[in-house]
Amino acid sequence: MEIWIQPFMSQFGNLGVFLLIFIENVFPPIPSELILTFGGFMTASTSMSIASVIIFATLGSLLGALLLYALGYLLGSERLKPLLDQYGSIIHLSYEDVQKALKWYSRYEGKTVFFCRMVPLIRSLISIPAGMAKMSISAFILLTTLGSLIWNSVLVFAGAMLGEHWADILTIMDTYSWITYGLLFVGLLAVIIRWIRKKD
Repeated sequence: MEIWIQPFMSQFGNLGVFLLIFIENVFPPIPSELILTFGGFMTASTSMSIASVIIFATLGSLLGALLLYALGYLLGSERLKPLLDQYGSIIHLSYEDVQKALKWYSRYEGKTVFFCRMVPLIRSLISIPAGMAKMSISAFILLTTLGSLIWNSVLVFAGAMLGEHWADILTIMDTYSWITYGLLFVGLLAVIIRWIRKKD
């Protein structure tokens, strides 16, 4: 994936960052870690600045999130399921993924939108259940922007600081992802166990 992402960003600069982060939000398998850290590295050798990369990345994050929010808002759960069953594999998104995100949103609502913007893969998915639940659009925009701004800033600064070794951050992010998924799984398991005990 690095083979085409790096030349694209080198050619289009901040616009490339915006477009790639927008696409990454709609197609989760594209790693934002790669885009953002390489963008940070590019600030040392191009006219791009750390601030401009962060701003364009955050705008791309927000636009992509709004698209998925609108999808959830307009389609709802019943109409979304057959579409994802038929076409979800194209964007690597299943209805089960959306249901998991919906459970988290139902439990924590606004907090979920904010904190999930800093969790790989889920950072994109959480926009759909927020739309399905018809979350206030102003609150969604605010929390999505703040969460994305933090995530983007950390990775862009990391890329700028690491310089030519910017790719090292990808290994760290892999570990972060697995730890985060593990914690989410434990949390979900605890919720299920508590729900079962209440029924008994």
